[in-house]
Amino acid sequence: MENQIFELQYAMDTFYFLVCGALVMWMAAGFAMLEAGLVRSKNTTEILTKNVALFSIACVMYMVCGYHIMYDGDLFLSTIGVIDVNQVLADSAEAGFDGDSVYSGASDFFFQVVFVATAMSIVSGAVAERMKLWAFLAFAVVMTGIIYPMEGSWTWNGADVFGMYNLGDLGFSDFAGSGIVHMAGAAAALAGVLLLGARKGKYTANGVNAIPGANLPLATLGTFILWMGWFGFNGGSVLKLGDIANAHSVAMVFLNTNTAAAGGSIAALITARMLFGKADLTMLLNGALAGLVAITAEPSTPTALQATLFGAIGGVLVVFAIITLDKLRIDDPVGAISVHGVCGLLGLLLVPVTNGDVSFSGQLIGAVTIFVWVFVTSLVVWAILKAVIGIRVSEEEEYEGVDLAECGMEAYPEFTSGK
Repeated sequence: MENQIFELQYAMDTFYFLVCGALVMWMAAGFAMLEAGLVRSKNTTEILTKNVALFSIACVMYMVCGYHIMYDGDLFLSTIGVIDVNQVLADSAEAGFDGDSVYSGASDFFFQVVFVATAMSIVSGAVAERMKLWAFLAFAVVMTGIIYPMEGSWTWNGADVFGMYNLGDLGFSDFAGSGIVHMAGAAAALAGVLLLGARKGKYTANGVNAIPGANLPLATLGTFILWMGWFGFNGGSVLKLGDIANAHSVAMVFLNTNTAAAGGSIAALITARMLFGKADLTMLLNGALAGLVAITAEPSTPTALQATLFGAIGGVLVVFAIITLDKLRIDDPVGAISVHGVCGLLGLLLVPVTNGDVSFSGQLIGAVTIFVWVFVTSLVVWAILKAVIGIRVSEEEEYEGVDLAECGMEAYPEFTSGK
């Protein structure tokens, strides 16, 4: 009977893991639609190309070396899909089955690899409309194969940071990746943007020149896709479903994820109305994402009301962060650095409010560790790429649109002239 219970729970937990991984993979479509909607039509094809290509690169690089670096997993995954059922049952009986960690190693890899792609997707929007496609893809190889897996090993795998200190021992916790995934992606994006420079005409002597996106319905669709995919992102990070305690935890994570997004969108909408006198749709969309990022570090311990308030704080913060970056002349077409970086840090700092096992000092040290590692290594890689092949398209190519310069085709040929 015990073996039958174990087999059923193994099947349930593995299936749950895979479904949540598929939801996170669907976030790749959300990022693609959001970015395509917030850039000018002459750059749409290149955005879509980047998003499909970066996801594919992430899958291959994490298989080749990333998973091995992050979790000391099987290099090249040559045996991860091989399972000896009798041995699994024997190991469980010897350990005294308590319901822990009963999912397939292959499902674990699949769930982790879609997180890697998410981190890289954040970079895509921030460097949009002026970066060379192949320079971006070259960076994706390093980011998904080395940079992200290294900081992931210090956090979710509990390895010591260069043998000096263990973040877990310092009281650091990041449930689903406000810092490990989102702030890391923003740090890599910030390094690239600083070396890349702003889009032509974005900043003038008279101030900031707004460059509106070409398709706000598409951006809205992308936000809803991301909102939906986030249930897999946070819910899957519970790791299990097949017992009462974890099933309740999953339900709370779903509830808090949803209400944080709602709180963030409402707060951003009201803040934009107070600042600009109008209901700014782009701020509304980024507010929802800000709330989602803020709750990701700890969606299981807050009450629904606390989660709503945490999301609302993120929604207000992201509006001011976007305005501040523009004042600093840091050009981020989709607001990725503000949403994922600033609100990722916020999420980490909110964890101790509801989780007594976590310390503010531990969260700060963890945040600094993640940011410094990703930012510095990314800056080095971007600098090398800039020196070797260049990272920015020519002024003429930027004017014509990177669709034609990089992909040789337009997303809307019937309606655009490439100008």
